[in-house]
Amino acid sequence: MTTSPTLRLDGIGIGTLSAVSLSVAAGDIHCLSGPSGSGKSRLLRAVADLEPHAGQVWLGEVAQSSLPAHAWRARVMLVPAESQWWADSVGEHLPAFPAAEDLAALGFEASVLGWQVSRLSSGEKQRLALLRAIAQGPSALLLDEPTANLDDATTRRVEAWLMGHARQRGWPVLWVAHDPGQIARVASRHWRIDGTELRAEEVAPWR
Repeated sequence: MTTSPTLRLDGIGIGTLSAVSLSVAAGDIHCLSGPSGSGKSRLLRAVADLEPHAGQVWLGEVAQSSLPAHAWRARVMLVPAESQWWADSVGEHLPAFPAAEDLAALGFEASVLGWQVSRLSSGEKQRLALLRAIAQGPSALLLDEPTANLDDATTRRVEAWLMGHARQRGWPVLWVAHDPGQIARVASRHWRIDGTELRAEEVAPWR
C-alpha cells in the first residue's frame, strides 16, 4: 500500500468563508455539507488551487504555494460535479487501460473505452470521471457530490469503490455530500458550513 501524507487546510479564506482549518489524514474521508451557495464547491476549488484564496494548503510538508498549479492539481485532484470531456471517445481521456475490477465495480465492461462521449448519460460521465481521476495517480482527492446523478444501488457501489481505494492507497479525501445517509456511511468526520465558518458535526451511525 502506498500511503499519502495528510492534507491540511490552514486558515483558508474564500468567498464568505474565513479561517477554515482542518486536517484529513491518509485514508480518511471528511464530508463537507451546507446550504446551496454556502461555498462548498469554492472551498474545494481553493484547495485544488483553481481560485485565489487566503491561507495555505499543505500535502504533508509540501505547500500548495511551492508548486506550479498544474503540478499541485496532479497531486490534489478535484473531481467536479460537472466533468469536462474534450475528446470524442472515453478511452482518449484515460492515460492507461483501467483495471478490470475497477470497470466492473463501476458497472462497465472494457468496451466502454470505445464509446463516444456524446452517448454518455450524466451518471455514466460521473462514474467515468472518477475512474479518470484515479488513473492519474493522485495523492489526495477532492470530490464534489460524486454520486449526485446516480441511483441508490449504483451510489452504494461507487461509495464502496471509493472507500476501498482511499483506504488501500492512503488518500485523504474531502467529499461534498448532502445526503445524511451517505455521510454516515462514508465519513470519518463531517463538517458543515455555518455562515462564514466550518463546524464539526457528529457522524451518526446509519441503519
